[in-house]
Amino acid sequence: MTTGLPQSIDDCAAALLAQGYVAQRELAATAFLALRLQRPLFLEGEPGTGKTEIAKVLAAMLDRPLLRLQCYEGLDLASSAYEWNYARQMLEIKLAGPESKAEQFFDRRFLIARPLLQALELPGPPVLLIDELDRADEPFEAFLLELLSEFQLSIPELGVIRAAEPPIVVVTSNRTREIHDAVKRRCLYHWVDFPDATRELQILRLRVPGASEALARQVVAFIQGLRRLDLYKLPGVAESIEWSRALLELDAVALDPATVQQTLGVLLKYQDDIARVQGSEAARLLEQVRLDVQR
Repeated sequence: MTTGLPQSIDDCAAALLAQGYVAQRELAATAFLALRLQRPLFLEGEPGTGKTEIAKVLAAMLDRPLLRLQCYEGLDLASSAYEWNYARQMLEIKLAGPESKAEQFFDRRFLIARPLLQALELPGPPVLLIDELDRADEPFEAFLLELLSEFQLSIPELGVIRAAEPPIVVVTSNRTREIHDAVKRRCLYHWVDFPDATRELQILRLRVPGASEALARQVVAFIQGLRRLDLYKLPGVAESIEWSRALLELDAVALDPATVQQTLGVLLKYQDDIARVQGSEAARLLEQVRLDVQR
């Protein structure tokens, strides 16, 4: 039994929040419309801002199965949609003998469904996450167009397989390259930005309830300060949550220079960024944190 769709933007935002996802009003509105209009949701933004997470949350919120297609360079039809089970076909051909006809070995029994085809056939229907589309080769985008617009796949040997009910599709991109307009036109688009301090504090309260209010405020203030620096890779919400959990593991009750120095690798993933922040810059940020939390 699946859960019904939200009836309003507020209803959608509340349902997301109930699953631990603090959405901007604009994102809640786009998600609500994508669900109601049965259109794919295209989310673009920096890594770690919650794009992948919303697909997981929608699946939990609506009690649907989640299918994930992680994109990568070289992703092809056989890995994403379907492939023929050639070993089984050859065995059947040997058993059938010389009177057999080729077309009888291209029926559904010999087809191996991958995430895109599974999404069309699963009852429910499921939530289909096509994650980090910008990592796949550009020609793969053309292959997705039929699925995104018609919720169907054309298989030359079998014909068209169409979803009885459209899956809920979430496409994400970290914008390492531009996604073609043809893909975006078939989706409802939203840019997922870093949260402001108020929303990030709300996220930490929900996701890391063991952190004290004072520590959570310091973490938020420090990370918001980091994001104002000219770093190669800014820390996302995922890093905020991970850092808070790491601080709890160290029994830290407040930020201090030594703790920050020891845990910068949780927040920053490039040595140049760590070298830029540690030392005097970290001290300056900590002083700014002290001033911010006193306001």
